[in-house]
Amino acid sequence: MKKVLFVVTSHDQKGSTGEPTGYYLGEVSHPWEVLHDAGYEIDFVSPRGGKAPVDGFNLDDATNRKFWNDAQYRHKVEHTMKPSEVNPNDYAVIYYAGGHGAMWDFADNVELAQIAAKIYEANGIVGAVCHGPAGLVNIKLSNGKYLVDGKKINTFTNEEEEAVGLTKVVPFLLESKMIERGAKFEKSGLWQNHVVADQRVVTGQNPQSAKSVGEEILQLLTNKK
Repeated sequence: MKKVLFVVTSHDQKGSTGEPTGYYLGEVSHPWEVLHDAGYEIDFVSPRGGKAPVDGFNLDDATNRKFWNDAQYRHKVEHTMKPSEVNPNDYAVIYYAGGHGAMWDFADNVELAQIAAKIYEANGIVGAVCHGPAGLVNIKLSNGKYLVDGKKINTFTNEEEEAVGLTKVVPFLLESKMIERGAKFEKSGLWQNHVVADQRVVTGQNPQSAKSVGEEILQLLTNKK
């Protein structure tokens, strides 16, 4: 059985604010639980490799606690692979977890974009949640088109970015960038669970959508069997 590749950020600060960030723990743990419980092995990659900085560190959440206390997976997320160490042929899915850090180091990572394009064009699935879709904005397919062009997509919205007061801090607005790339952008109100799947691309709006993204990816995997 092919594996699932989780992408997490290496970036640990929100611009020049001095505020810490990283990958959002629940956006890793909730899809991880869905896919891991279904028997899939999950590997981790980050732009720089090594220990990924964590944000949203809430161990009152039972799923976060389950992930954090799993010795194998705690080791994996603290010893992530570099993109150069990934063989795209090993994976049925690439999933980009969010957390604000993703806004600084996902979009322009050419190696990760190439890995995702290879997985997708081998009939694989691309998933992302919240700020994770920053990793999708510059993925180009072999026909020269952007991956998101013409597909239904959703991400952390401009309104949500405004609600957390970071519209002037992030390097770009994810919703606006997706529309610019030709995506058919969908969204719900603030902090609502919203997930869309279109042509093997699964995207979720915010942390509240993370588990549903995992479930939608699992559904696609199950349908392919």
